Amino acid sequence: MKMRRGAGSLCAFPMLPAPLQFIIAMLAHAINERMARKVEYLREEVLVLKEALAAATGKTRIDLSAAQRRRLALKGKELTAEERRACCQIARPETILAWFRRLVAQTYDSSKCREAGRPRKAADVRKLVVELAGDNPGWGYTKIRDALRGLKIEIGRTTVANMLAQAGIEPAPERNRKRTWKQFLRNHWETLYACDFFSVEVLGLFGTVRYMVFFVIEVQSRAVQIAGVRIAPDGDWMKQMARNLLDPADGFLRKASYLIHDRDPVFTEAWTALLQTAGVTCVPIPAQSPNCNPHAERFVKTIRTECLDHFVIFGERHLRYLVKEFMGHYLAERYHQGIGSRIIKPKVSPSNDNAMRGAIRCRSHLGGLSSSPGQLPSRGPLGSGQGDFHHPALPSKAAQGVAQSWTRIVGRGSGKSRSRSTKRFQFICARWLRRPNHLRQALSA
Repeated sequence: MKMRRGAGSLCAFPMLPAPLQFIIAMLAHAINERMARKVEYLREEVLVLKEALAAATGKTRIDLSAAQRRRLALKGKELTAEERRACCQIARPETILAWFRRLVAQTYDSSKCREAGRPRKAADVRKLVVELAGDNPGWGYTKIRDALRGLKIEIGRTTVANMLAQAGIEPAPERNRKRTWKQFLRNHWETLYACDFFSVEVLGLFGTVRYMVFFVIEVQSRAVQIAGVRIAPDGDWMKQMARNLLDPADGFLRKASYLIHDRDPVFTEAWTALLQTAGVTCVPIPAQSPNCNPHAERFVKTIRTECLDHFVIFGERHLRYLVKEFMGHYLAERYHQGIGSRIIKPKVSPSNDNAMRGAIRCRSHLGGLSSSPGQLPSRGPLGSGQGDFHHPALPSKAAQGVAQSWTRIVGRGSGKSRSRSTKRFQFICARWLRRPNHLRQALSA
């Protein structure tokens, strides 16, 4: 029995029996042997991985990241010197300790508070430099620096160069040589116009006739003017349209400097020279590239989808009426997303904002095809006079009216000719309209 001297008394701890001590020693030895076998296997596995890495890459040294070094340093510091010599396979024990010392030193060297070099320029200054370079392709580093100094922003020429290089913007000479079509449109926004044709199939007495509608659009405001409608435009007609557009009093192109158009043969040299005399430079787009004239192409899609595709058009007079009514809606009532959801030519509102506002009424165009809310007196559908046919939703009654009108037109001929003309009319309308079943049911009734 062992005796231990305590504070004022002796404490005795009886020893374990010999058989129990032997059992505990045997268990500890077994656990130690098992742990040793696991460590040996892990060491051998590390050696195999290093050999495979050397065979695959030809490198015996493993590149570790900062986070991996930190993990090895923390785990290796807890081992003794003998354990580190026995277990460290990727790095030497001295390297593990050096990593740990460096990790501890970083806690007290204030590296988190230090910043390399002078402070960076503010984000708004960097954004301003990039915008100046993009809006002015001919401006170099010095001119951008001088422009910023005029705004009381002190900046160096080298700093401007570094900002533009980080943003992927080339120097001024390279930017001038690589000016894009989008930059050309933006630089000439205020005096840039575009023109184009779109075709419309019109129903006549002896079949369909294709009319060509010539229009001009102001790119900045999206204002459009229908210059003319003709079956087969030629050079003389185009020159007359140019004279009308260049009228110094109310010509649509009187303020234009550039006019974009495609390479259609109707845009002749005489037409180009006539525009040049008024200071309008023609800019033909590359062949088969409608994307270079996107604003005109978008107007064609708009007038087709919102107006012309919903009608069976009878004659040139009917076509001109539909285009005129739609243009009134397009300019004075339609909201355009391309110019910030604004109206091109809004109606004048009362100068007194406190004035009494009338009831909100809906003004209908083209038999209800387009309706615009506003504080206007109640009005019926525009264009409801004689000779105008409206069928926005293609109802059966409208289709019956078309059939009756056509029967009166062709009723003067013989029975055989009447039957042939009526069948031809049915075929044209059924092929033309998006919903042929309505018309077929009406004509068969």
